[in-house]
Amino acid sequence: MEQKKIEPIRDARKLGKAKMLILGIQHMFAMFGATILVPILVSGYFQAACGEELTRGLSVSVTLFCAGFGTLIFHLCTKFKVPAFLGSSFAFLGGFYTVANLDSGMYAGMSANDKAAYACGGIFVAGMLYFVLALIIKLVGVNRVMKFLPPVVTGPIIICIGLSLAGSAITNASANWLLAFVALAVIIIFNIWGKGLFKIIPILMGVVISYVFALILNACGVHNPDGSAILNFSSIASASWVGIPKFQFMKFDVTSILVMAPIAIATMMEHIGDMSAISATVEENYLADPGLHRTLIGDGVATAFAGAIGGPANTTYGENTGVLELSKVYDPRVIRIAAVFAIILSFIPKFSSVISTMPTAIIGGISFMLYGMISAIGVRNVVENKVDLTKSRNLIIAGVIFVCGLGFGDGLTFTIGGTSITLTALAIAAIAGILLNAILPGNDYEFGKNPAGDSSRGVYVMNTDSDEEKSEEAE
Repeated sequence: MEQKKIEPIRDARKLGKAKMLILGIQHMFAMFGATILVPILVSGYFQAACGEELTRGLSVSVTLFCAGFGTLIFHLCTKFKVPAFLGSSFAFLGGFYTVANLDSGMYAGMSANDKAAYACGGIFVAGMLYFVLALIIKLVGVNRVMKFLPPVVTGPIIICIGLSLAGSAITNASANWLLAFVALAVIIIFNIWGKGLFKIIPILMGVVISYVFALILNACGVHNPDGSAILNFSSIASASWVGIPKFQFMKFDVTSILVMAPIAIATMMEHIGDMSAISATVEENYLADPGLHRTLIGDGVATAFAGAIGGPANTTYGENTGVLELSKVYDPRVIRIAAVFAIILSFIPKFSSVISTMPTAIIGGISFMLYGMISAIGVRNVVENKVDLTKSRNLIIAGVIFVCGLGFGDGLTFTIGGTSITLTALAIAAIAGILLNAILPGNDYEFGKNPAGDSSRGVYVMNTDSDEEKSEEAE
């Protein structure tokens, strides 16, 4: 018997307000686990490097506010047409880790809050780079732009992003390997064998179930191997129920900008991929209407806004695309309801305090999956785009990127005009890869010619360049 196709709902108002609210809550939970994990990880970086906690910015409350408000900004920039939610980007974790550990020049002895402010200044500049790509795409077309960012460049860079964070995952997990294993196991189980909604929120399930397990161990009097308590609830009692998130205005420095801004190359590719995925899911060509340039601007403004007030960078979330496919409700109004819920939660400090009690071991277990998946995605980009590594030029580009991305542990510091500038390993790798790809002969990559491969790396769109432009490229 042939299964009847479910007709999608493009106007959720006919479902009634109650169901719209439930659908909004579902979208909020889909993004929730990954979004709040970013400030938890980043706070840990700064506390470990500076010996003190962050008291302003980069908190769960600030992050939820930035995600919710950033999503509304995105919808405004895209004429309220695209059902996308913007949450915290994991791509910038390596940048935050690097800034937290800077200890030379003006950063020597600097407080955690000030370092975080400079990192957020770099996030603001990264958001502004979206405008540059949006303008170029508007003027020359996406195909020509992607010529400079083939898989042989983007793949190894993404691999380096994940591998550069691997040590952090081990350090956090080593606080209590049992908790780390439970968190990792739960994520794997729900990701492979989960059904329905649970399959698209494995990270959230990993957080919740491993936290419940930690509660049980704590209640039974079990301690971490170093003798410390598994959970510490002292901060919850003092937290109020209602309060304004502790925002922090960004600061600018050349070094922090050079650390954070180049990462925008990876997030802009991620954005193009997400827009392609949403277009395919909803069966609407959002790359044409409202246009890829508009969606890039929306993402860029949201990221710059988040950085300006001390929040992490935003990015369009694939988790919510999964919810669209599951629910068959494609109305952007439902996404905006989720955004409003996120903003409301940001004004409840008690909620943030509960989240802050998350054991570092659980964070480590989750990081095992997240950081490894980042690198695995990079490998997939190379494999499914059929990068020919028998060619010397491709081996040279990939090899140089790997050595730069993993070898320059402390980056490269030099002085210009009395100003100390530090290029991080990832920044050096990105610059080297792009330059080598542009200089070395034999760049035969053609964007849009391999739909399966381009789709797997998340950047396939239909060739919209004119026939005249194609003939010019052929010449």
